[in-house]
Amino acid sequence: MKKLNLGCGNDIREGYTNLDIVDYGGNLIHDITSFPYPFEDNTFDEIFCSHILEHLNDFHKTVSELYRISKPNATIIVYAPFFLNTKYFGEPDHKIPFSIRTFDNYEYIGNRKLKFYEKWKLNHRTNYRGKAQFEILEKKFITSHFALLKWMDHLLNIEPVMYERFLAGIFSPEEVFFRLRVVKE
Repeated sequence: MKKLNLGCGNDIREGYTNLDIVDYGGNLIHDITSFPYPFEDNTFDEIFCSHILEHLNDFHKTVSELYRISKPNATIIVYAPFFLNTKYFGEPDHKIPFSIRTFDNYEYIGNRKLKFYEKWKLNHRTNYRGKAQFEILEKKFITSHFALLKWMDHLLNIEPVMYERFLAGIFSPEEVFFRLRVVKE
């Protein structure tokens, strides 16, 4: 099983191809804003992206590149700061805001019954008619990494889209998490 740790930083993971623009010792060096990445099509079974995608310049190009280097049914794990939290707007290097709906434009629908807002969103996609499609296996807010606040994750994730729309400006989660399955037909 081939795995990629994109934008690894100091988090050099055993069993992964660790990739970053800087040499952290034990990683491949490549500017991940430069395309294509140094991998063949359909290379990876898993891609791990922890707090890297929000730093990049072009979300669509990056998502399309991750799709290209992923095998069919590969898993992509994404952690990113929620755009209303100080973890996002307090860091001047952050360029792409992440919400609970960030991957909606690339969501593979299949025969799934859509909620009312998903039907509307389907007709207003901004994925530039790209090929990249993902089944969203999981998407959730992470309230905090402090044990005292972790219990709130359950409440925020009962209906995360509604929480984001109406309450996230009052009590902002720290991060969003996605687990995606790459769909290649």
